[in-house]
Amino acid sequence: MKGTQAKSQLNIPAELVPRHVGIIMDGNGRWAQKRLMPRTFGHRAGMEAFKEIVRATDDFGIEALTVYALSSENWSRPKEEVSALMGLLQEYFLSQIDELHRQGVRIRVIGDGSRAPLAARQALERAQELTRNNTGLKLTVAFGYGARMEIVGAARELCRRVARGEISPDEVDEQAFEGHLYTHGLPPLDVIIRTGGEMRLSNFLLYQAAYAEFVFVDTLWPDFDRRAYASAIESFAARDRRFGGLMARSKE
Repeated sequence: MKGTQAKSQLNIPAELVPRHVGIIMDGNGRWAQKRLMPRTFGHRAGMEAFKEIVRATDDFGIEALTVYALSSENWSRPKEEVSALMGLLQEYFLSQIDELHRQGVRIRVIGDGSRAPLAARQALERAQELTRNNTGLKLTVAFGYGARMEIVGAARELCRRVARGEISPDEVDEQAFEGHLYTHGLPPLDVIIRTGGEMRLSNFLLYQAAYAEFVFVDTLWPDFDRRAYASAIESFAARDRRFGGLMARSKE
């Protein structure tokens, strides 16, 4: 059923649909400023866009979606803005969790959210617990997340395991390392989409992005709708992914 849906909603063969998409949702503040509104107004509009993109991801037949909701550096933003973000995230999971659960979505939150208010943390924990056995779309929310922090954490845990004699240093390979990343168990990352016109990763999934394709779009996140999303996926599908080798169609 997923393959049929993907072919009917994307202008590409089902086999070219990415398994795992990462999205850096950028541009809420600028979207609001263009309308002479406070940044919090843009974040609320961005939440509406997020709802649509989650639904579209499932409709397109994509197996996993990882979104950058809050970076580890974002805690330094003005208190009012951070508080509004916490409230919106809490509101989303409280209002949408039943629908997501019915659709079989499995929610995972990665990063360090310990600085979030208790109510927001509880909403996220409930969403994860309720959907933990679901087998549909794997929705991962990077919250208080930083890729450097993630990589250092994985290295530390491997060091501890070596020190305890559980593994030898020679057993520390890519597979062992990836098993200690937040994203363990997810398909390899195929593509990162960043909205808002910026062309950088901003500490998002640095290890996982080794062979991912990048699609940068000028559209500000609140305006990034299903059609723009489909266009970004179709752009990805047109790439000839080489993974360090020669082009698949090259005879050289």
